[in-house]
Amino acid sequence: MTQSSLISTHGLSKEYPGVKALDSVDFDLRAGEVHVLFGENGAGKSTLISLLAGANTPTSGEIRMNGAPMTLESVSEAQERGIFTVFQEFSLIPTMSVAENIFLGREPKVGPLVNHRQMRREAARMLAERGFDIDPTAMVAQLPRAQQQMVEIAKAFHGDVSVLILDEPTASLSNREVDHLFDFVLRMKAAGIGIIYISHRINEFARIADRVTVLRDGAKIDTVAMDATSDGELIAMMAGREISDVYPAIAHNPGEVVLEVEGLEAWGVHGVDLQVRRGEILGVAGLVGSGKSRLFRAIAGVNETRAGRVRFQGRDITGHNTRAVMQAGLYYLTSDRKTEGLILPAPATDNLAIDLMMGICANGPFQRHRAINREMGRIFDHVELHQHYRNRTIAQLSGGNQQKVLFAKSFCHGSELYILDEPTVGVDMGTRAALYRLIAELAEAGKAVVVISSDLPEVMNLANRVVVMANGHVSAELSGDRITETEVLKYFFQETGADA
Repeated sequence: MTQSSLISTHGLSKEYPGVKALDSVDFDLRAGEVHVLFGENGAGKSTLISLLAGANTPTSGEIRMNGAPMTLESVSEAQERGIFTVFQEFSLIPTMSVAENIFLGREPKVGPLVNHRQMRREAARMLAERGFDIDPTAMVAQLPRAQQQMVEIAKAFHGDVSVLILDEPTASLSNREVDHLFDFVLRMKAAGIGIIYISHRINEFARIADRVTVLRDGAKIDTVAMDATSDGELIAMMAGREISDVYPAIAHNPGEVVLEVEGLEAWGVHGVDLQVRRGEILGVAGLVGSGKSRLFRAIAGVNETRAGRVRFQGRDITGHNTRAVMQAGLYYLTSDRKTEGLILPAPATDNLAIDLMMGICANGPFQRHRAINREMGRIFDHVELHQHYRNRTIAQLSGGNQQKVLFAKSFCHGSELYILDEPTVGVDMGTRAALYRLIAELAEAGKAVVVISSDLPEVMNLANRVVVMANGHVSAELSGDRITETEVLKYFFQETGADA
């Protein structure tokens, strides 16, 4: 700790029944620095920022602001002291406009009435000052996630901000949107604001971080200067072991075509032709809003198909609902595990049992409970979900363990094609490595795999063929030596491009 610390913690701990979520952590943030919190899911990062944000109270230890001890009873009290947090789970109201969300609870008024004109004008000014090109009258539900995040950040700047906490801010952003966010972060840093930055994307740290604090199992491992450490050293501290190869070597062996798409038209998708083969991993890249997720949601029956044809294993499944598509052997793993993928109040076992009863253990009205339990254990072992977590509710699990349960559900149906939409969003490097091994095993077992991702290194390192989407069109199809960052990015803004 130094005298210039904006905020610091001393022996900070948080305990729940049977769990010590944070164990005597010392941490400090200086004015005009970006301090990264790094660790696996469940390491204590979210617990620490919840205490600093006023969303939770510590069991023991102390928080100091500018050297003076303080107690934070609520988020609003933290904000009054200049501490603002943009959590990974947004607090926006989808059915309200951008301006209404920014001024929620602080609406300018003329007498008893809200001054909507002033509110829109002030919201436009606040967005423009931060370089956010967003219409203040737009409904939040209609905005892509990247712009929703910008609105969430704008909300933080009503008061006198001295500490800004960003929790996984780039989890669902494209490279271009990440650049925009980093420009904003560096401007805030130059203005003397201290920024606590939580991310699993270690490749980002060198661009913005001054220091990194590594947490593991609720305890602080070390705080290091970013310019004096390496990615490998950070990963070793995070995991307690070296992870030499995050991306596995994959023996792609493309075989027969299992999925054939011709002239597909859907919401945000315009006349797409596509093929996917057994034994390959097809990577799908593009900006947020490019249509990369909408295309495969239409194929999987989640979104409506307007025209064109989808054939799977020689069978026409155009316009079929999701359950019929799954029964045909195509599995879609959603990018939104909390809203679409998992039942949060139910334990992991129940989440898996539902899929098993509809999938490989289906037996009409007579369920084979012994077979279900046997398969459940096998699948949980396969995705490396520890026995300790299997009977916990999904809401109690870390993001990485929630994603393992989501993957486990995909193995309940004996599928031949796996469409994985943002498969590692918001998970740590150790869990990523485990999930990448599962993806590699699928391809090497002769399954067809599609990986849709905003994380370009993920696409480039897993796929033997990459499709780039732009404005609802396939702008390029690349393979072999042509799968480079420069080549892929070149087609992010073109509707028509190159073939492999």
